[in-house]
Amino acid sequence: MFIHRIISGGQTGVDRAALDVAIEFNIPSGGWCPRGRRAEDGVIPERYSLQEADSSDYAVRTYLNVQDSDGTLILNIGQLTDGTKLTVEYARQLSKPYCIVALDQAHDAQVAMVIKWLEDDKIKIVNVAGPRGSHSPDISSLAVIFLRKLILSPGFISDERDGIR
Repeated sequence: MFIHRIISGGQTGVDRAALDVAIEFNIPSGGWCPRGRRAEDGVIPERYSLQEADSSDYAVRTYLNVQDSDGTLILNIGQLTDGTKLTVEYARQLSKPYCIVALDQAHDAQVAMVIKWLEDDKIKIVNVAGPRGSHSPDISSLAVIFLRKLILSPGFISDERDGIR
């Protein structure tokens, strides 16, 4: 199983954690963001290779990212809220697989669960979603730790690609 691309919406929190880790490991990344590169902290930095949707509505970019992925990985703590719930709703509407990870549980078991999901559903383009930074202050750092463990797991990425170890 080889992940070809990680996409996300560019919001603070899980979205940016996913894009940062993709950049760190030289995994192609991108996705849709609201028109104007709108985020809760202002304008999404240009270092994230995101396409602007025709709308500034967060829901539009959420839909587009679910639609353009093979499946959505949701990283969360506690109950799903707001945009994260909407992501699950869109995945169901579009009959796209999704996997919800509770970042407050043991990471080894969660990593194994995600690897199995990625393999079983043949996910090549994964949309990573979850709460924004203001809804869960620790979510970004927890997501980075989890995603690094996931990416460093055997089989997550191809050994043939330059710059990925």
